[in-house]
Amino acid sequence: MRIRSAKPEDIDRCTALLHTLFSQEAEFSPDARLQRRGLGMIVGDPSVGRVLVCEEEPGGRIVGMVVLLFTVSTALGARVVLLEDMVVDPSYRSRGVGSLLLREAAALARSEGHARITLLTDGDNLRAHAFYERNGFDRSEMVVFRTPISGDE
Repeated sequence: MRIRSAKPEDIDRCTALLHTLFSQEAEFSPDARLQRRGLGMIVGDPSVGRVLVCEEEPGGRIVGMVVLLFTVSTALGARVVLLEDMVVDPSYRSRGVGSLLLREAAALARSEGHARITLLTDGDNLRAHAFYERNGFDRSEMVVFRTPISGDE
């Protein structure tokens, strides 16, 4: 397995992986057009964030991905990362792909001077909670609120 930054030609495969993710999340529904557009915005502008993909070797099939968005924390006075999406092809789960993606995400964040990675999961996704805790993430007591601005949500 090898981790690398996604390229424009990877967007279709990443869109398929996001379909898997959004099909299991309570608050989101897959929409390939929107997912392609969002991925294109990130892949096309590394200052916005990074999409890391896990590629099976040999063959180069993408079997997992993590989307990292860059922002600033006024609390920390530093650049931070929002882990927006992470998904592993169901047939590759429990093989270390997710942990490898998280290690590479942390290494990228560290090398670029980010102070923290934050992520959200569905409240009832206990398997994901345990996975992130095993990989060094601490549970926050913060509660998420949001409001649509453009009517797209």
